[in-house]
Amino acid sequence: DGINTDMLQRRDDVRFEIEGGPVLTREDEVVTFVNRNLEPYRGYHVFMRALPRLLRERPHAQVVVVGGDGVSYGARPPKGQTWKQIYIDEVRDQIPDADWARVHFLGRIPYDRFVRLLQVGRVHLYLTYPFVLSWSLFESMSCEAAIVASATAPVQEALTHDATARLVDFFDGDALVDQAIDLLEDSDARDRLGRAARAHVRDTYDLRRHCLPRQLKWVSDLAQMSV
Repeated sequence: DGINTDMLQRRDDVRFEIEGGPVLTREDEVVTFVNRNLEPYRGYHVFMRALPRLLRERPHAQVVVVGGDGVSYGARPPKGQTWKQIYIDEVRDQIPDADWARVHFLGRIPYDRFVRLLQVGRVHLYLTYPFVLSWSLFESMSCEAAIVASATAPVQEALTHDATARLVDFFDGDALVDQAIDLLEDSDARDRLGRAARAHVRDTYDLRRHCLPRQLKWVSDLAQMSV
């Protein structure tokens, strides 16, 4: 459908307030993970299993998670449970309380807050089974995010390893953490990947420059065929 890259772009002065928690800026070490719903189809289980090590090795990182408790695509959890809580329960005893306080589950949030979150993030994590890509991936690219993503077929259509993102095996949580830490420590690499990701979105998926004109041409061509 296309991405509004004029609206979705980097802002160095952005602030993101977490209710009952910190006010985050680009000076903070913010790691983001976004799903419509927190479920294995989008790699939530891999992310959660990697979380204890990420928190342990990055003692100042703030990890912000966006997503609902339902199921969008994959199998449903056992009756009366949610995938979100199942994987919290699996890893919670590996995470000290002081580290857990740096993990913020926001549920679903208004779009303007979502955009500010992408703009304040230092590293964005994105995982998916081979399936249709999330809007949030393209939106994060447009905001010049430094992305660590799964090297699955749909992701590889939009991202190239070490050109526009860092790609890792979907199931390799250690590789996910390794690449996230590397980018958190290397501002030059973050800036390079972020600029390249935005350029690719503008050149390929921009709403006004590419996608909308093509959609209108498609409708016009169909109309001409029916005459």
